[in-house]
Order: sequence, then structure tokens, then C-alpha cells
Amino acid sequence: MGSLDADTIAAMATPPGAGGIGVVKISGPRAISVALPLLRPSRDPSRLKSHHLYYGYIIDPETEKAVDEVLYAIMKAPHTYTREDVVEIQAHGSRCGLHAVLELVLRQGVRLAEPGEFTKRAFLNGRIDLTQAEAVAEVVSAQTAEGLELATRQLKGLLHEAVESIRKPIETVLVEVEAAIDFPEDVEEIIRAEHAARKMAQDVIGPLEQLLTHYEEGHVYREGIAAIIVGRPNVGKSSLMNRLLQKERAIVTTIPGTTRDFIEETVNIKGIPLRLIDTAGLHDTDDALETIGIQFTRQRLDEADLVLLMVDGSAPLTEEDAKIYDLVQGQKAILVVNKTDLEPCCAVEEMVAEFPGLDWVAISALYSRGIEALKATVFAAITDQRGPAELPTVVPNVRHKVAIQKAITASKAAEEGFRTGRPPELVAIDLKDALDFLGEIIGVTTTDHILDQIFNRFCIGK
Repeated sequence: MGSLDADTIAAMATPPGAGGIGVVKISGPRAISVALPLLRPSRDPSRLKSHHLYYGYIIDPETEKAVDEVLYAIMKAPHTYTREDVVEIQAHGSRCGLHAVLELVLRQGVRLAEPGEFTKRAFLNGRIDLTQAEAVAEVVSAQTAEGLELATRQLKGLLHEAVESIRKPIETVLVEVEAAIDFPEDVEEIIRAEHAARKMAQDVIGPLEQLLTHYEEGHVYREGIAAIIVGRPNVGKSSLMNRLLQKERAIVTTIPGTTRDFIEETVNIKGIPLRLIDTAGLHDTDDALETIGIQFTRQRLDEADLVLLMVDGSAPLTEEDAKIYDLVQGQKAILVVNKTDLEPCCAVEEMVAEFPGLDWVAISALYSRGIEALKATVFAAITDQRGPAELPTVVPNVRHKVAIQKAITASKAAEEGFRTGRPPELVAIDLKDALDFLGEIIGVTTTDHILDQIFNRFCIGK
């Protein structure tokens, strides 16, 4: 959709499955006229108050049989999520019952909403900007309290405010440059080149670079990182997975090669979502299934943000341990010496010396010893040893980051143009580019293709 649709849409606004309450949402010009004939007792629409909850039954108009006992709210534009007329029907949360309610609504000529279409209409109708629309999805998908806090700040419009505060000085400078283009004989009086260059550096480039710093500081709280556990068979990878998750997610036996594929779960490490991947043990084998699992492990190893290289502290190191160490060279990795509950084969320091350049932690995955120390080491590695810090006020996402980088490049070109006396027509191009790149963030200059990409990631009903 490149423009606002005039049709009426509906969808389930709660996740599928059994629950106490499920919600069917209707939005559009026919929302109220479609919903009321399905509800009993019948009510005069003019007597219904907006944003009030009413009790009744939803019925099949063809049979006059009640489908469910419901509560419903009529919400009249423009004071709604989409700034259109909205009806929300709260039924019992049975999958079958909700589908029946939705089917009755769709039968009235209403269209099933596309993914993210309710929020897209809120954006197209000017209730929220694009950063706030993206924040809706991030609030829904937040995996930690810190990630939720960042999403909520963006939902309040703090990133929008930050971007607008940077766009304003660019617009001010651009007005002067365009005036100089219109009156070339007065260009030196209109454009104070040194002042304009300084304004670009202080009010535009500096704040943009600060936003980039915020991305580097805070994006892991929003997006998380992928950490892969690797090691030869039977060193305790699955046991570590279970201890970090605090549940028996992976099968643990003394038989080598139990994990033949990979298991992925998310664990909260001091507010950072850590996508933990337990993999097949790396070793030479003739077993076809194990071989496939090992191939998967090597592939995931290349994609990981952090590697937990596990060795058995109760047994001498092997050639396989050395080969795995060679595989992780150049990646951010932590050495995990496991099985400290058993008699060590040598001093831990001697074993660690065989893996130069790696931070290390000694643990017993079986008895949960050293797990907190491991979490602290992982957190330090993720945050580059900075440790706990206050969350940035705003944290751009990857799409914002790319646009900010482009805006910085254009702004620096404009600044350089002022300092070197480039023709104002060329400087104006750079200033307009910077404005357009920042406009992409808040949705002022975003293309339909980008909008579709953003909202297609939403779930249906949001």
C-alpha cells in the first residue's frame, strides 16, 4: 500500500491459541456499521458512547444463533489507534471461537488486515511517525526489560525528537544557501561560510555521530547477539546450555555425538538477549548424521557474534581441541574449562596457556559452579569490557544507522563545501541529501518499498 486505503479491515489482535480473552479488531469507515448487526442486544448507534465497554452476544445473522458472549467497544475517529472508526470485540480466547467471530465480520465485506496494517494506518494518518511505528513491533518482541525500555522510549517519540532537532539547523542553513542561489550577486553577504561550516559541525555532524555511538552502545539490548558453544564431543556443551537456560533443554548423556543438529534458545544475560546455540561436537567421524551436524556447526560458527570454546578440564587436551581453537581465530571467543568437579588433569593455568589470547572461566556445568562468573565474562565481552552502564536515551536500529551514516557523509560534504568555497548549488545538493536521509528515519521521505519492508515484519492484527 503506497497510500491510505479507504476500505475496512479486521483481524485477531491477540495471539492464536487458548486463553481467557481474545480480541477481534475492526478499523475503517464501515467498522461500526459492520459490527452492530452482529451484536445482541441491538443498540441504536447514536446512543453508544465512544470508548465505553458494552456487554452482549455476537450472533450469526443467518441462523440467529449466538456464537459467543462478548464485551465490545466502539471507538470513533479520530481518537483511535488508526485515527479511523474502530471496534474491538472481546470474546473468549478459544481459537475456534475467535475464528468464528472473525469469519462473521469478514462475511460482511470486510477485508482481512495485512501484517502491520493497523499500525501502518496509524502512521499514514499521522498519529505516529515511522520510528514510533517500528517501536510498536519492538515493544511486542522485546525479550528483556532493558530492550523493552529502549522500545518504549522510541514509542514516546524521543528518537523522532532527536532527528528533528538535527534537521532544523540543516534547514536553516539550506534557506541561506538557496537565497544565495537566487541572488548570486549577494552570495558573500547571505552566506557566512565559516559560521555555516561551524554550525554544520556542531549542530549536525556532532549529534549524528553521537547517535551512531548510541547504536553501538545499545543495539545489543534490542537485537541481542548470537553465542555458539563449540568443543569436541562430551565436554559438557549441552550441560552448559541447560544450566544457562535453567531447564533441561538439551539431552545430556555420556555417549559422544548426542547432539547431531543444533539447539537454539535465548537467555537473558544482564539484560542482553543472548541467542545461545548448542552444537554438534567437532571431531572426525564416519557417521553420516554426525557429519551433517558438524557441517551445520562450522556454518553457524562463522555467523556467531561470540564463541564459547569449551574444553574438558579433567582430561588432557587433544588434537581436536587444537583444531577447534584454530577455527575460532579472529572471532570474539571465551575459553570455558568445564568439569572442575572432577580431578584435574593439570593446573587450569597450564591448560589455559594453550589458548593464548582468550579470556577464560573455569566451571562445573553439572553442579552450576562458576556460571555467574561466566555470565559476567560474557557480558564484559559483549560490552567490550565497559561493564554495566546507563542505557542511552535513544538507540537507532540498523535501518536508522545506515541512514545516519549517509546523512553524516552528506553533511560533511556540505561542511567542506562551505570551507572551500564550493558553488552554493553544489552545497545545496549535499544539504538536501542530508535532509532526505534523516527524513527516511522518521518517514518524511521514505519510499513505499521501504514502508512495505518495515510493516511486513509485523504480525497480522498489529
